[in-house]
Amino acid sequence: MLSGFTDLAQQYIDGEWRPGTGSWDIIDFNPYDGEKLASITIATVDEVDDAYRAAARAQREWAETNPYTRRALFEKVLRLVEEREGEITEMIIAELGGTRMKAGLELRLAKEFLREAAHLALSSEGRFLPSPVDGKENRLYRVPVGVVGVISPFNFPFLLSVKPVAAALALGNAVVLKPHQDTPVCGGTLIAKLFEDAGLPAGLLNVVLTDIAEIGDAFIEHPVPRLISFTGSDKVGRHIATVCAAQLKRTVLELGGNSALVVLDDADVDYAVDAAVFSRYADQGQVCMGANRVLVDRSVADEFTEKFVAKVRTLKTGDPSDPHTVIGPVINSLQANTISAVIEQAVSEGATVLVRGATADNLVEPSVLTDVPAGSSLLHREIFGPVALLVPFDGEEEAVRIVNDTPYGLSGAVHTTDIERGVAFAKRVDTGMFHVNDGTIHDEPLVPFGGEKHSGIGRLNGETTLDAFTTLKWISVQHGRTAFPF
Repeated sequence: MLSGFTDLAQQYIDGEWRPGTGSWDIIDFNPYDGEKLASITIATVDEVDDAYRAAARAQREWAETNPYTRRALFEKVLRLVEEREGEITEMIIAELGGTRMKAGLELRLAKEFLREAAHLALSSEGRFLPSPVDGKENRLYRVPVGVVGVISPFNFPFLLSVKPVAAALALGNAVVLKPHQDTPVCGGTLIAKLFEDAGLPAGLLNVVLTDIAEIGDAFIEHPVPRLISFTGSDKVGRHIATVCAAQLKRTVLELGGNSALVVLDDADVDYAVDAAVFSRYADQGQVCMGANRVLVDRSVADEFTEKFVAKVRTLKTGDPSDPHTVIGPVINSLQANTISAVIEQAVSEGATVLVRGATADNLVEPSVLTDVPAGSSLLHREIFGPVALLVPFDGEEEAVRIVNDTPYGLSGAVHTTDIERGVAFAKRVDTGMFHVNDGTIHDEPLVPFGGEKHSGIGRLNGETTLDAFTTLKWISVQHGRTAFPF
């Protein structure tokens, strides 16, 4: 059985549960009803240092551990997640306001990535390369980077912590995890508890619950970690990239997006509506891959708009524990106020409101806007909430121009009855990922995941995970004698 929120509201450092020594507390609230779930005394710079030092001490022995032993551990973590799935679901609903549908999706993907981590444990293969020098043998080894710092977000905290943490550990690294302060348990200590119960040796996974108001850049500036994996906003990502570059640290940055779902003139309109509604309103629109913009060819715009609006009006907003709820609360009042400001800006700029959702505390009903002026900043930025912007276009050339007219380049989708037309369209879009006749929200263990432009640096999943969390080491062996020039 899992402990409750209160029992998990501690730091987890070097295999020990302990309170932070900061002078103030993070209060973990249920965003739906405001219930206080836990009070957590924050970690200071000293605890961050303790966590990284513990990770460094434990990592070398872990890297030498038989890969089959590492694989067995991940298989056990997976079994624990399956056994405790009901409890984890309730924790996701309580801490981040995720609906039951969303919690199910998050857990399904997390289990897939744990299965992939078990496979990754056996994937660090070496190579022998030829040499132009007689008698020389070139060996190429894949070795762990060492200690990895992981910073995870609030929207899919369990999945987006498990994904890099499990991969890094599977490949022989140690990890220090800093979850978002709004989801300290689901994104942090819950995962530590699962790995602890599975038998992970002390020091290999450490969780610090803290805030930059307390530690500043200590988490990313610390000399121990050789790589920082961050999922979050492009503003914070740029800062992390700058700090890490100055220290010649590697980064994997999965940042924001302004994805578009494009409906061409020959699309199956009913299917495109279903895909667009899911792509915009999943998890209250708090998804980096979400379809901020829905672009529709003018020849089918009236039909699409009528059906899209009708479907949006059926989405139930309310208690995330109710299995019929589609739209639960956003994470906090700041997010709710930001979404309201987006709608007010659009209206002031002349946009037409097709659906205006009400806001009550952290519950924000879905909205649909159209006629947003072409010069509006709303068409170029990420909107992290349940607001859809419908944008008509005339022909593919204009659609491609509009899709690419953003500093982001994460995901997207196009709908057409001609598959190759869709693929040709996708090739012209400046994103890391694009989908034909589907939604914009996808993540799979074997397929490289990441963005272009302001949407990030690097990739995770499959072979790209090996590149992220390992480095290559060349060892040569001279079986004869080298003839030196002096």
